[in-house]
Amino acid sequence: MKITRLEVHILRAPDEGQRPFWVSNFIVPKANEILVRLHTDEGIEGIGIATSYTPIEAAIKAFRSGIAEQIIGEDPLAPEKLHHKVFWLTAQKIASEKGWTREAIVRIAAAVDIACWDIIGKAAKLPLYRLFGGFSNTVPCYVTCAYYRDGKDMAELKDEMQMLKAQGHQGFKAKVGGVPLKEDMKRLELIRDIIGPDKDLMVDCNRAWDLPTAITAAREMLPLNPRWLEEPVRWADDHRELVKLAKQTNIPLSAGESELTAYGCRDLVEDGAISILQFDCTMMGGFTTGRKLAALCELNQVQVAPHHDCFIHAHIVAGSPAGCIVESFTDPERDPLQAELFEDPPKIAEGVLHLKDQPGLGLTLSPAALKKFGEKIL
Repeated sequence: MKITRLEVHILRAPDEGQRPFWVSNFIVPKANEILVRLHTDEGIEGIGIATSYTPIEAAIKAFRSGIAEQIIGEDPLAPEKLHHKVFWLTAQKIASEKGWTREAIVRIAAAVDIACWDIIGKAAKLPLYRLFGGFSNTVPCYVTCAYYRDGKDMAELKDEMQMLKAQGHQGFKAKVGGVPLKEDMKRLELIRDIIGPDKDLMVDCNRAWDLPTAITAAREMLPLNPRWLEEPVRWADDHRELVKLAKQTNIPLSAGESELTAYGCRDLVEDGAISILQFDCTMMGGFTTGRKLAALCELNQVQVAPHHDCFIHAHIVAGSPAGCIVESFTDPERDPLQAELFEDPPKIAEGVLHLKDQPGLGLTLSPAALKKFGEKIL
């Protein structure tokens, strides 16, 4: 089988006139993704998605200056070979000549790899979670919430949490680090009071705190019984500081989404810095790398809870004994793509995502959503 053509769309949601969603120190785009559709000489197509929190123009430039030529003619049934080829363009002269940035290449390699695995599943007539091990066909699923927004007060936070609780969620991940710790503690106490003692509360700092603040925060939030504390320390020396923090708290620590390569995730696991790894197949590595990281986690008693894109990552989590949970965004204002991009996606009910038995990803693009959010660039 050979890849004959690529279709590429950039997916964006307009933010004009709306209050942005802030984490501790940056605005999270509601949609900023690369959608790749691979066509083959045997008529099987596959789709893949790459997510970026940085401007996506570098990826657009790469596609418009010929990176697809490195992919056309390759065999999608050999994902290791193709991912190795595309990823290591980062070390080739052509990348410098063409102005392809390292991050853009990594993101494109991820999207192409996911599309290849979609083709592999369709060719095998099997859903990917079964090809990845078939450990389960259901996956626990939490909702990310409590973003900072201009003018958002405790009353609005209360309304948000009551809405999400009414949707049936069993796990809630709250953003912290954007205001003084004392204020964040009041927010977390409110959230715990609303969701009750029996539902999971995760806390995500997005790399905002220095180590002393993280130590203090972990101590103060212990009575709230967080399931995990995510990316609690600043980026510059986070691996070493996570190891230090882990020795001073019983709250499990998590990280991984900010790593550009699997090697950073490997170090987090092997250094004993975390209990939960949150790599993102749509930001680096695709499924080819995600499967390796899941196996590494299993061998090191680390749980797998990938970042973002629950319909993509559910296959990795369901396929592995180390699979823990996936992340969802059920407020369509925060993530309109989860709400609209796919026709009849897997159902999420009472905190559980139920995978389908359709081959490959089992996802069908919505033409209406593609028209609404997509810009075709190739």
